[in-house]
Amino acid sequence: MRELIVEADGGSRGNPGPAGYGAAVIDAATGETLAEAAEYIGVATNNVAEYRGLIAGLRAARELDPTATVRVRMDSKLVVEQMSGRWQIKHPAMRPLAAKARAVLPADQVTYEWIPRAQNQHADRLANEAMDAGAAPPKGRGAVTDAAPPPLSAPPPLSASPPLSASLERGDPHRGRDQPRTARSQATPARSPDADDVRAARNLASAAPAPPPDLGPPTTFVLLRHGETPLTPQKRFSGSGGSDPALSDTGRHQAERVATALAARGTVQDIVSSPLARCRETAGTVAARLGLDVRIEDGLRETDFGAWEGLTFAEVRERYPDDMSAWLSSPDAEPTGGGESFEAVARRVAAARDKLLAAHTGRTVLVVSHVTPIKTLVRLALGAPPEALFRMELSAASLSVVAYYADGNASVRLLNGTSPLRSA
Repeated sequence: MRELIVEADGGSRGNPGPAGYGAAVIDAATGETLAEAAEYIGVATNNVAEYRGLIAGLRAARELDPTATVRVRMDSKLVVEQMSGRWQIKHPAMRPLAAKARAVLPADQVTYEWIPRAQNQHADRLANEAMDAGAAPPKGRGAVTDAAPPPLSAPPPLSASPPLSASLERGDPHRGRDQPRTARSQATPARSPDADDVRAARNLASAAPAPPPDLGPPTTFVLLRHGETPLTPQKRFSGSGGSDPALSDTGRHQAERVATALAARGTVQDIVSSPLARCRETAGTVAARLGLDVRIEDGLRETDFGAWEGLTFAEVRERYPDDMSAWLSSPDAEPTGGGESFEAVARRVAAARDKLLAAHTGRTVLVVSHVTPIKTLVRLALGAPPEALFRMELSAASLSVVAYYADGNASVRLLNGTSPLRSA
């Protein structure tokens, strides 16, 4: 019998407060993500959001295969223990939600497993994206324009090399959820913890120091590398000084797959693209599906590789060995023929980032760009040295996510996500 894994999560910023859930359905045999669900649900508690995530995940699994056995993995001890029947459900708001969850599939097809928070990052990311997007409706018609949106109030500017601040740990105060979420049980109590949320919040407040102030929703960049071009599988240098190739048939198919996945997720509010053809085409495909406009930002263009444009790494190594060695050793070294150094690209990308943060404060922005700019944004968010660029993999049409907070900190939530390209 087929086995599916449901990973689910939910949270609120305030408990109760603006809340959302996320869920992913995974093939247990292959590890492939088969479906995702995420939704902003308005004002609710953590526990309500977690149950809503569970219900959505179970329903998605049933749609894929109603006869499959389902292993639910959640980091909510309360939901896992209650649904397993080991803890009573005393709170009246939880009972109908638990009943809905039990009604999705026969009880003998579903098992529940508690996992640590660090192992539930997929569903956690979906829940955070749902909360980030809130209830803001999409706008626009999918046109590509060069005009910049009117600037909004900007967060403190980020330097080209900010302090190390990114974290994937769920307890990080800058991870995108309000701190009352830590009230969720991390160890099995002597009795069921299903007391009402008000009493739980009071107990937590009396036992823990005051949390940092709520910084509000972050500005989230969903970083999309363009789809394949004819040069991509040949691994040729293709920057802003070359032939500006369009997408190949494979690249157009990749763009459609990503557009479908982003439309299903429903969290992107704005789209910004590099001016190069392959990015404009990728962004336009997504924009048409989401009903949004595409705005062009020149600072997101790829590196100018000078005389290396169109050559493979081996060809450059053979023709310009000294220049190649210098380029690999120093961020200030330029490609042969007056190309851009990594340091120059970092300054350009940091300026573009600050411009976008000022114009899209608190929103989720799809940023369609290239290998070097996307890796640079991730590197700067991590406070990593320039050589970190050589230690990141970034596939064509992959997704990465960085969230930026009002105090200037950043959090890397995803790198090189390719699940939309593998899904059926």
